[in-house]
Amino acid sequence: MPDVRYFPENVLEPVIREFLCQAGASPDDSAQTTKALLHASRTGVDSHGVRLAVYYARLLRSGRLNASPHRQVRHTGPATALLDADHGLAHPASYLAMNEAIALARNAGIGAVGVMNSTHFGAAGAYALEAAYQNMIGISTCNAESLVSLFQGSIPFHGTNPIAMAAPVPDSNPWLLDMATSSIPFNRVQLYRSLGITLPENVALDSDGQPTRDPQKARFLEPLGGPEFGFKGAALAGVVTLLSAILTGATCDPDIPSGPDAKGPSNIGHFFIALDPGRFVGQTGYRTAITHYLAALRGSPARNPDQRIMAPGDREWAETEKRARQGIPVDPDTTAALGL
Repeated sequence: MPDVRYFPENVLEPVIREFLCQAGASPDDSAQTTKALLHASRTGVDSHGVRLAVYYARLLRSGRLNASPHRQVRHTGPATALLDADHGLAHPASYLAMNEAIALARNAGIGAVGVMNSTHFGAAGAYALEAAYQNMIGISTCNAESLVSLFQGSIPFHGTNPIAMAAPVPDSNPWLLDMATSSIPFNRVQLYRSLGITLPENVALDSDGQPTRDPQKARFLEPLGGPEFGFKGAALAGVVTLLSAILTGATCDPDIPSGPDAKGPSNIGHFFIALDPGRFVGQTGYRTAITHYLAALRGSPARNPDQRIMAPGDREWAETEKRARQGIPVDPDTTAALGL
């Protein structure tokens, strides 16, 4: 990547925390947000990594993000709760909600927490992993402003609407799925603009709803599956909207204020689920089954003998090891904004 510089994580962490604090975030909110951003950068999800600190700082300074939110959790049943994020940074609210879901699951076997009055929460996998690190299966979703067409649609309708799931694995990194229901995240379009990289085919549309590979002309995205099979991605985006917005009372994707002139709160929604494997097959049964399953998966023959079959998360954990040695890449726009 042109003009990219590499920094150790321990160099970036205090810089990002202080950058967000200077924009008005509390020290705790800044720390939680930095934790989520570094998760993304560490695992190779650069579109949702340290570069977003600049975006969040701008929202804090503009007043579109509440710098001093009063977050409230309301329990609605033995295994359910709703969290009002009070329009603050979404990362602290998301960690809080997932940990509340985990606490509910310890009692009931399953916990589900919806979040309303929130904002962009970054990489969904950061919160699913919170459950996996506590021996739970975690699921996280988030709806977003309209940036993705419907299948064969000519205007944006759904958000990029990510889904993440993480599961603990004995003596190993967790199994991890973290995906947008769009062809790519729109933040990757913005990253490619900064880097001067051409987009892949069939991922983005221009203002006329026509395919483009020019990141400068891209205005919205195709759903996952592209022009032939995008009905799958569009339907999955609807699942996320149902969980994250319709169940929580948040704003549905097409009605979320967006664009540079947007005013007022976004009221984006999230949804977090924690499952205790011990309440189903039992901890011993779970550990035995997932170990056997993953060994069989990774041992399955590849079409190309020079390649290997990977489980969800394997690529991210390999990238984490690589970046621990080489540092985290930061694009030139972000490097300049952070004063690095």
